Amino acid sequence: MCSWCYGLSDELTAVREHYDDQLDYELVLGGLRPYNTETMIDLKDFLTHHWEDVNKASGQPFTYGILDNAEITYDTEPPCRAVRIVRELDPDHAFDFFHAVQSAFYLDNKNMHLTESYHEAIEKCTSLNKEEFDRAFASAESKAEIKQDFQRSSDLGVRSFPTLILKVNGQHTVVAKGYAKASQMQAQIDKLLN
Repeated sequence: MCSWCYGLSDELTAVREHYDDQLDYELVLGGLRPYNTETMIDLKDFLTHHWEDVNKASGQPFTYGILDNAEITYDTEPPCRAVRIVRELDPDHAFDFFHAVQSAFYLDNKNMHLTESYHEAIEKCTSLNKEEFDRAFASAESKAEIKQDFQRSSDLGVRSFPTLILKVNGQHTVVAKGYAKASQMQAQIDKLLN
């Protein structure tokens, strides 16, 4: 639920494909605005500006209708929780599901507080069934567990999103903070690996 993370999705996919089986990846959800109570319309001017910047830099498409909604809050905890559930139950499909959730919000303007907003992505991107996902999404356990991701992100020193960190020989180094092209991230990764 971070517009710059959505903007980075194609670039990150290119990096992952470039290194294929050479690197292992860990998807850590930072939260951005977990438990936020501001509505989409409250943040309309702010978000419109950011989404236009992301579109200009990345070419990722946006639909702006949700920004007129006075009932949906811009609380990023539910989509983070959804991605964490898939990461735990079907780890091979976590990144695909993550991208599908981003599209469901930014392009399809789905209300990510509702379990049914994830059903298409569950069917298309994972081996899970909707009922299994719905139970996990509503559980107190998953609501508590997502806080572990938020804490891990903070412990890694992440203060802006997206942040790509490479761990080599136990040392964590920032590869990208904010939007970056795949070629820039690859050059930094190559430098750190050599």
